[in-house]
Amino acid sequence: MRKTTTLALLATGLIALGCGSGAADKASDSSDSKASSSSGDEGGSKAEEKPAKTAKIGQPARDGKFEFTVKSSKCGVAKIGSDMLGQKAQGQFCLVTVNVKNIGKEAQMFDGSSQKAYAADGTEYSADSGAAIYANKNAETFLNDVNPGNQVNGVVVFDIPKNVKLTKLELHDSMFSGGVDVALG
Repeated sequence: MRKTTTLALLATGLIALGCGSGAADKASDSSDSKASSSSGDEGGSKAEEKPAKTAKIGQPARDGKFEFTVKSSKCGVAKIGSDMLGQKAQGQFCLVTVNVKNIGKEAQMFDGSSQKAYAADGTEYSADSGAAIYANKNAETFLNDVNPGNQVNGVVVFDIPKNVKLTKLELHDSMFSGGVDVALG
């Protein structure tokens, strides 16, 4: 009983310490930016902020340790796989063929389910990992380690409503990365 209480108090203290340090960092960041803007050094903070670049189909786009090149996008597919083993779309499948190259210095896992697609109205769609198994003969988009300098080709599958058209992808080297945008039109 005493051990559990001690561990709970320790965990609570660490969480509070973590939350408090984040607040202190934000406070010091805002005071630093106020100080730099009051000293007339406004160009420094603007130079650090780079506008987000959107790649197009066929153009390489980088996020973290991966360089993505979207080769093609095909929507309107009703079923993936064979008659015996396959999956039907709830709406329509959009199949996005992508080349993923590891540009880092160590192996990185590519996870197709970390990828996102967007419609023109901003609606976000997640990848369908179950359908991707049928779309990829070698399961190259499903939790695949890619060594430095190596690349894989695979199909990321999105199950979207029949009346929706995808306008962009947000590709990620991991579920926690910022991602990079690729226009689909």
